[in-house]
Amino acid sequence: MIRRVCTALVVSFSLFVPQHAVATAPCWVPPVTGRVVDEFRQPPCPFCAGNRGLEYRVPANARVSAVASGVVTWAGEVAGTRYVVVRHGNGWRVTYGRLSATSLQPGDRVVRGTVVGTASGEFYFGLRVGTTYRDPAPYLGRLVGRPRLVPVDGSLARLAPAPLPRCGG
Repeated sequence: MIRRVCTALVVSFSLFVPQHAVATAPCWVPPVTGRVVDEFRQPPCPFCAGNRGLEYRVPANARVSAVASGVVTWAGEVAGTRYVVVRHGNGWRVTYGRLSATSLQPGDRVVRGTVVGTASGEFYFGLRVGTTYRDPAPYLGRLVGRPRLVPVDGSLARLAPAPLPRCGG
């Protein structure tokens, strides 16, 4: 009896939860090599002050790479600052900002790891799920090398496999 009630509750609940909400959280390679100088601060209201993403300090002409595959929904300038917004398959929108250059236009498809543009000195990285800004930091991993066996018989070693991002603890 209790088992049937629990099953009914789980089935009922799953009808109201969007499919993309059930999927596992992504683990992205950071879009730039740089240092976060201003972290995400959720504003108390839609038009209040806060920081709706991560602010990075980056080297001159730093390459900005797509964290995941998607479609460019917006590319242009706001108050003289260049931005690109990419919508991913799960509906999340990622904003790449303070770009010094980009060749992307709305409708362009990007693949994870491809260059979105370049940034010089400062870079902004933001995430929106629906209309809500979210802290992108939990989804950014650190690159970790993978173990491999090295030959001890004098034969040539194969190239090491590419490192993978690791998120969380």
